[in-house]
Order: sequence, then C-alpha cells, then structure tokens
Amino acid sequence: IASGSIARDFYIPSVTPVGAGAGTTVTDLTAQASRLSFSAERGEGADKALGFVEMDFLGSMQGNERVSNSYALRLRRAFLDYKGFRIGQEWSTFQNTSAIPESASFLVLSEGMSFVRQPMIRYTNGNLQVALESGNATITPGAGAGRIEADGNLIPDVIARYNLSGDYGNVSLAAIGRQLRLETGATDESTFGFGVSASGRIKVGEKDDIRFNAIAGEGMGRYVGLNALNGAALNPATGELEAIPSYGGLIAWRHPFGETSRFNVGYSALFADNPDFLTTLNPATTQSVQSAYAAVLWDIAPKVTLGVEGLWGIKTLENDTSGAIQRFTFSTKYGF
Repeated sequence: IASGSIARDFYIPSVTPVGAGAGTTVTDLTAQASRLSFSAERGEGADKALGFVEMDFLGSMQGNERVSNSYALRLRRAFLDYKGFRIGQEWSTFQNTSAIPESASFLVLSEGMSFVRQPMIRYTNGNLQVALESGNATITPGAGAGRIEADGNLIPDVIARYNLSGDYGNVSLAAIGRQLRLETGATDESTFGFGVSASGRIKVGEKDDIRFNAIAGEGMGRYVGLNALNGAALNPATGELEAIPSYGGLIAWRHPFGETSRFNVGYSALFADNPDFLTTLNPATTQSVQSAYAAVLWDIAPKVTLGVEGLWGIKTLENDTSGAIQRFTFSTKYGF
C-alpha cells in the first residue's frame, strides 16, 4: 500500500492487495486521527438551536513525513439542529453509530458496516427518522474495471430509520432507496437501488455487550464496506446500468475485565452477487471481503486509554484469487 494512501492509516477492505507478488511489512507512526469539535446553542426548549462542527487531520494530503509532518484539518461533521431538523453534514441516517465496535485503531470490521458521513436534511420525530442525503453513486464503467464517481443524480438518496431502545440496549431498523445515474457524454442511464439494515448494541450480563449490523440490498455501493463494491455496473452490450446486489454484516463482543480494561473481538464480511457480464469483462472484480480482529484497551488514567489490536483481512476476487493483510495497532488516546 503506497505511503501516501489513507489505507496506511486505517483498514480499508477494498485496498487489500491481491496478486501483488511477495508481501511486505511496514511500520507507521501518526497523530492524524486527533480530533477537535465545537458546539454552540441558543434558546431553550422547543426553540433551542444547536450548531456543531467537528474536524480531524486523518486523510490529509497536504502534509508529508519528511520534516514537520504538518497536516491540514478536514471537515468531519458540521450541522444545525432546530425543531427536529438536522441540516448539514453528519453520519448517514442509514448508520447506527452505537454499533461500531470498540477498537484501538480508527475503524475495524468495516466490511459489513454502514459507515458514511455526508450532507443531508434529516427530520426526527420520536423514534422515527427520515432524511434526504447526498446522492453520489459509484459506477463500474463498461470496460468492467475501475470506478466512476457519478454525482448527476436528480433524486437524493431517501432514508428512513426506526430506533428502539430500552434496558437491553438499542436496535435500529433502516431502509434506503436511491437513484444510480451515469451521465457522461452520450450516456445518460439510471437504475434504482435499495437496501435494508438492522443494527445495534445489546447488553449481555452486567457489563458486556454485543454489537452487530446486518445489511442487504442492491446498489448500496458506498453505503457499506467503505465502498468495497460499486453501486452499479454499465453493461456494454445493452448500454444499461445494473445495480450490484450485496449482503453482509458484522458482530463484535465487548468484555470489560478488572476495573479499567476491556477485551473486544469480532468478525465482519461483505459478499457481492456480481452480474454475469461484469465477471466476464473483469474476472478480477471483488467477490468478497472479510476480516476478524481482537483488541485490548486499558484506561491507565482518567480519559487516557492505551490500546493494542490485531486485525486479519482477506479480499477474494471472482477468479478465486485472494490477498490478505495483517494490521497490528498500538494507540494512545486522551479524551477531553
């Protein structure tokens, strides 16, 4: 994985090398995951307005490791809350953030996870949330390889989610409908995509919990697996777009022990049911991505956490070739 790639900072399933020859091992040290946030509010009760902005340095391409390691801030989240509406950039309504497994790195088990931050207009009424969100689609071109980011959608992505919570923890049920449109030169094709998701965090015993996400649909693309699969592919024989079906999920167990430590372990996978024409044009199309991890975290002082983690990932192509990656992370975090 190239030195400047964001995949050196955390695990991205689609970037796992396949057929790249002899393996290699590298060590990176970074503070780019450091994060800052600011909030302000005015008014009271139903008239209260709240603004929030959050930034970090992860993925910045404006720095290097030669002398100063100076990296620029990037926008993570920025929104306004007022009378049930949230307008701005935020975690997608299709995602339940409480289902994200605890880890020593920035992110694990992303294959079967919905993980998206983007601009939206969301309305919340009790347990129900509905939203219009950014409709950018990722398309496999007619050559059967590569990726086109198509942002010519007329219709934004439409998402609904229902949240349940109680002494047992929380569960969210979500559904998405989206237009997948490719408009390049003489080509103006579109198709429909959809997906459903069940996710949450369930308490087990006094301190343990199980975190999970089950997800399936057609044309979900970037909404699952950090865009390990595209949303649709262009069939050169018919000139039409076909949504790519996929399904997957994750499960993780968090087990506190002692007074300040906890052990985490989990598994995640995403599988594609690629159209026949796509596997014929490009046998190196991704068929599946899977990973498992284990992590121990220890609070050595108030709000100061040390972590150690091992992750094993595998990517398999339609021609049955595969590649694997092992990541070992040691981290220190101070929350303030």
